[in-house]
Amino acid sequence: MTKTRIFLAVSLAMSAGTGAVSCTSFSSGSDGSGGSSPTSGSGGSGQTGTGGSSAGVTTYLDVGSVPAGTLPCDVLGAAGNACVAAHSTVRVLVSGYTGPLYQICKGTFTAGPNSCTSGMTMDIGSVAGYADAASQDTFCSGTCTISIIYDQSGMKNDLRPAPAGGQKKTPDNPVSATALPIMAGGHKAYGVFIKAGLGYRSGCTGCMNSTPTGTAKGDDPETEYMVVSQSAFNNSCCFDYGNAEVSAIDDGNGTMEAVYYGSGVIWGTGFPGGRTYPWIMADLENGLYAGWEKNQDQAISTNTPIMFPFISGVVVGDTADKNGGKGRFAIYAGDATQGALIIKYDGIRPAKPGYVPMQKQGSIILGIGGDNSNGATGQFFEGVMATGAASTDTLMSLQASIVAANYGQ
Repeated sequence: MTKTRIFLAVSLAMSAGTGAVSCTSFSSGSDGSGGSSPTSGSGGSGQTGTGGSSAGVTTYLDVGSVPAGTLPCDVLGAAGNACVAAHSTVRVLVSGYTGPLYQICKGTFTAGPNSCTSGMTMDIGSVAGYADAASQDTFCSGTCTISIIYDQSGMKNDLRPAPAGGQKKTPDNPVSATALPIMAGGHKAYGVFIKAGLGYRSGCTGCMNSTPTGTAKGDDPETEYMVVSQSAFNNSCCFDYGNAEVSAIDDGNGTMEAVYYGSGVIWGTGFPGGRTYPWIMADLENGLYAGWEKNQDQAISTNTPIMFPFISGVVVGDTADKNGGKGRFAIYAGDATQGALIIKYDGIRPAKPGYVPMQKQGSIILGIGGDNSNGATGQFFEGVMATGAASTDTLMSLQASIVAANYGQ
């Protein structure tokens, strides 16, 4: 059996009172795009340890091997982190899944969940594990939009254009089905190009499926990832994928937990701060968090910019009892085409009311904020939500399964 093996270089630098773990890929080096981006290539975890005095220790950890062809939900499920949502217009994410990846609408569309009332629909399936783009190309002689992104997990958490919410009080439009052609694994496919006014949702008031199935609620632990691109990011709210309010309004701190990519809107930032560079962060409602450091959310030193044509971004939401009752969340990011994930933050939750314990509601959003804020731009290719807080070893194996998709080839 052919296997892919990834190694993670872990540099331990501990000082009295705190411990920081800096992780870099053994094979890929810098996590920046090169040129002028101020990325040193290291990244790291949050301030979670205490005591210790060793410094400058570098250890190479074998983080596991992944059989060739193993898919993301197989990796997560084998570790006890069952997929409860799996969305992609590019490829199959669950072994044995034979259903359609998404539905397209040809002709007139309307805003909101039932966006193809006047057009003609076609479900796009897969060929050799990748979307059947040839069928889409044949069908779409004119305007085509994506009316449904099907949930491959079996939970039926299908994404449709979002209904009205607290911030944007009218429904969202669907994306163009042809705006983002890419190659993956030698196959032509199309991504989801989110622009202002566009976005998707599942399991909410006003959604066609009003109740989410299987997703984390309250302080339940969860693991979420998405594959995105450095292209087209902005600092508007909010290019998210993940857990949000069923109400589609801002229900307060801790009622969201989603993966975010962009330059931070008006809230927290990674290093070096400002609103120029993009980071993978966690949208926890009423704040985008690159971490929590020195009792604040700005310029988190370990969360450096991440800029690649294809990016893996992960948020792990753990429970309130971790870190001495201060809760835990972790952020990972990396090049979706090679190398290991980098730990951008692993530490306590924000020391503000509402985040410990969390108050998640389990609705699923794509390209918007929890209250239907939809001024963001971004490019989405795949995403998964799973139960439990996945271990670093599991996430490194997950990264291997993403790399195996051969995005851009």
